[in-house]
Amino acid sequence: MNLKVRLAAMNFLEFAVWGAYLTCMGRYLANLGFGDNIGWFYSVQGFVSIFMPALIGIIADRWIQAQKMLGICHLLAGLFMIAAAWYGYSNGADTQFGTLFTLYSLSVAFFMPTIALANSVAFNALTQAGMDTVKDFPPIRVFGTVGFILMMLFVDVMGFQDNQNQFLASGILSVILFGYTFTLPACPVKNSQEKQSLSDALGLKAFSLFRQREMAVFFIFSLLLGVCLQISNGYANVFINSFGADPQYADTFGVQHTNILISLSQISETVCILLIPFFMKRFGIKKVMLIAMFGWVFRFAFFGIGNPGSGVWLFILSMIVYGVAFDFFNISGSLFVESRTDESIRSSAQGLFMLMTNGVGASLGMIAAQAVVNNASSWQTAWYIFAAYALVIGLAFALVFKPEKVQQKQ
Repeated sequence: MNLKVRLAAMNFLEFAVWGAYLTCMGRYLANLGFGDNIGWFYSVQGFVSIFMPALIGIIADRWIQAQKMLGICHLLAGLFMIAAAWYGYSNGADTQFGTLFTLYSLSVAFFMPTIALANSVAFNALTQAGMDTVKDFPPIRVFGTVGFILMMLFVDVMGFQDNQNQFLASGILSVILFGYTFTLPACPVKNSQEKQSLSDALGLKAFSLFRQREMAVFFIFSLLLGVCLQISNGYANVFINSFGADPQYADTFGVQHTNILISLSQISETVCILLIPFFMKRFGIKKVMLIAMFGWVFRFAFFGIGNPGSGVWLFILSMIVYGVAFDFFNISGSLFVESRTDESIRSSAQGLFMLMTNGVGASLGMIAAQAVVNNASSWQTAWYIFAAYALVIGLAFALVFKPEKVQQKQ
């Protein structure tokens, strides 16, 4: 089978696993009476990303082939997610926060490293085949977004937004991907016989990237922008669905099929991913990152202004802008890290990028977002606060980040 098709299938399953619950889990939690604690479920993805992607990346760089590590992580993530679904089904309204949160946390602890691992597997396979990662990876990665979208639509149509079956769907897909990893191209591990320092033996060499001013500033702003990543995933569905309490909005499409409306964000992603090679080569990482940062400003602001009735077009604009905000940051950032790192620390460097964005950044972001939502006078106020934060980060990045011009690594 064609290499690109094989890698596209991997990405499809990788993000379908996430799409099953990421945008609608808050709604299920609110139905269980956990509305004030939604932020903890999303922030735990960040907490485990502080150490798990880097740790698993180290193992993949030095001891276990990355594609095998990808499979192991998905098997464990899938089994724990299925256990969470079974617990929720068995206990219904009596579901306890502690037990559900523990099972869910164990699942995402093994899922989050797979995002960086999937990138490493794809980059390695494309490099070994003599292809250009900047040109050939985005069209492959777009199938991940397709998988995410289709699972969002599936969960919506099947009526899983309000219950634990979204977890069951995710767990089953993880187990399927575990089996598929046995068909992926083998990734090399570094088995050097030469004497190594302690930091090299532990795979900590990726942290030496902080010695370079360019990379240090990049990673710091990746953390600061990472604060924005999960806010709308955690609260957009709950926010739009809350309009259902108002009779004039109760029967609108957005309230009745919130996940389908939100899926426009991921559809926008599919288009924006394909634009990345052009924007990266023409404008460079700084301008692409700035576009992403100001994309977050409009993403949040449009939510604050709109409604699912006459103002639904503002929600639609927010969904369209999301593709730019998310992809121009995540995918371009991953490609930038790839272009600046050596093969020996590829998985570790991608893990470090995940640590700064979906780890520290997303953790702080969701804890802060939960406090803002729980204490703001209205949903609109909360969205405006988020927009103002993204604006400040964007302006600061424009002044501070000055990337070096180097020849793109092929």
